[in-house]
Amino acid sequence: MARAIWKGAVSFGLVHIPVSLVSATSASGVDFDWLDKRSMDPVGYKRINKVTGKEVESKNIVKGIQYEKGRYVILSEEEIKSAHPRSTQSIDIISFVNKGDIPITHFDTPYYLAPDKRGEKVYALLRETLATTDKVAIAKVVLHVRQHLAVLIPIDSALALILLRWPSDVRDLTALELSEAVTNAELGKTEKEMAKRLVKDMSGVWSPEEYLDTFQEKIMALVDKKAIEGKIESVEMVGDEEPRSADVIDLTELLRRSLSGNTKETKAASRKKKSTNTTTTAAKKQKNS
Repeated sequence: MARAIWKGAVSFGLVHIPVSLVSATSASGVDFDWLDKRSMDPVGYKRINKVTGKEVESKNIVKGIQYEKGRYVILSEEEIKSAHPRSTQSIDIISFVNKGDIPITHFDTPYYLAPDKRGEKVYALLRETLATTDKVAIAKVVLHVRQHLAVLIPIDSALALILLRWPSDVRDLTALELSEAVTNAELGKTEKEMAKRLVKDMSGVWSPEEYLDTFQEKIMALVDKKAIEGKIESVEMVGDEEPRSADVIDLTELLRRSLSGNTKETKAASRKKKSTNTTTTAAKKQKNS
């Protein structure tokens, strides 16, 4: 099984399904690294002042957002950090929608969801429910301190989680400024019949193994040739950190409680607890001051 990049739980109602997030894609493209030809050391990107052309030390760099042309608002690291969403190690389902309602332009990065052994039955229940109702689940999840909109989709015997682009990041079709010749095209019967026949003649079965990246093939063939000839250099590599796991309890019984209407009671209790915690915290602050 591929390495999990995140561990947490799918949450809806009072149900928690322990899962691991596994990338559904692999980077098979050609990745060129910069190396110092004198020492074969990795080369990073320098921070250059675009006006003076001189390198700037990290301690002299601040982050700013352009508010008006030539005018920036500077934000400290603390201010930026405070704006990050709180990581809950949870994929929180917001609602369920029809499978075909989400425009393809909103889809971004696909992942697979692998169930923890404690949550296999509930995982299968959610998958089957989505499949039989022809629905998908809209959810929110925080990955690497960034909040994402996502959709859970059943794929064969598994569940996939696909990150969605936020609606504000998707351009409307009006950006194309299509003319009347396109939007209200006058297409003759013969033209449409010929086009349909051409599509029929070229139709086939989806066979992804037939589609190859020729650039990658040629580059890797060249790499293999040079490696066989002994033209290879040693470079010190930096390893990745192992992802942290979340301690999540699978409570299948909560499904029945969610359906019986206890969700409102639980939320009310949660609000009461939060209010109590807030009062306690305020009292402590007042006492300390």
